[in-house]
Amino acid sequence: MALDEDQETPEVPIGKWLPEIVALAEQAGEAIMSVYRQADLGTTYKEDQSPLTQADLAAHHLIIDGLKALTPEIPALSEESKMISYETRREWEPYWLIDPLDGTKEFVKRNKEFSVNIALIQNHKPVLGVVLAPALGLTYSAVKGCGSFRKEPETAPVQISVSDYRNRIMKIAVSRSHGSPALAAFLQKIQPHELVEMGSSLKLCLVAEGAVDLYPRLGPTMEWDTAAAHVIVTEAGGSVTDRVGESLCYNKENLLNPDFFVRGAPQMSLENYF
Repeated sequence: MALDEDQETPEVPIGKWLPEIVALAEQAGEAIMSVYRQADLGTTYKEDQSPLTQADLAAHHLIIDGLKALTPEIPALSEESKMISYETRREWEPYWLIDPLDGTKEFVKRNKEFSVNIALIQNHKPVLGVVLAPALGLTYSAVKGCGSFRKEPETAPVQISVSDYRNRIMKIAVSRSHGSPALAAFLQKIQPHELVEMGSSLKLCLVAEGAVDLYPRLGPTMEWDTAAAHVIVTEAGGSVTDRVGESLCYNKENLLNPDFFVRGAPQMSLENYF
């Protein structure tokens, strides 16, 4: 039976797993880059007309197989998984949530702003997250209660934290490929600001490392788009909340996220902008 948020959950060695999840993300990143270097990305389109490439599928199979070997008792849900009913998913505690190639549009555009996202969900919240940007050589990671870290090639991980937006002109992250009229209206109302364009879940990571102060997402995303970076933001001192200030919840019957805001600290009030 699935556990409620107030129930005690089994202890899982999430901190011990982090290096292995980073290594698995790196292997997926290598598979993605091997396709990225080819002239033909093998692009097809899903029913919603979103692109799907050979790299998405290669990373998906590699991650799923790796997680089965590491934690055979823990189920996994990937963007590229076959549909799994809520009746089955609701029993999962904990489970892995994966976007094997987040930012496929950026991958197809070859602008390097795509990522591998792997998260562990427990009690409907992410407790471990790895976001790897293979073309940029960046890895972000976090475990609940242990802080957030950013790693560049050939260097040790460095702990990161959000910035205080009151100390500068506010920097706001926006998507390169997913604008909306609601976002445009919101930006017109907010205080003087500077926009920073970025693809994939790396926008959340920009908030986590203090490079930007706010990422408003007023448009559709799925749970696997945000889960890994969500815990990286919160462990860095920020928040990922819906319009009424509630933290995003995972493993809902409908896997679509609500509109959300990723904020640094102190958490700015946005209620007057709607």
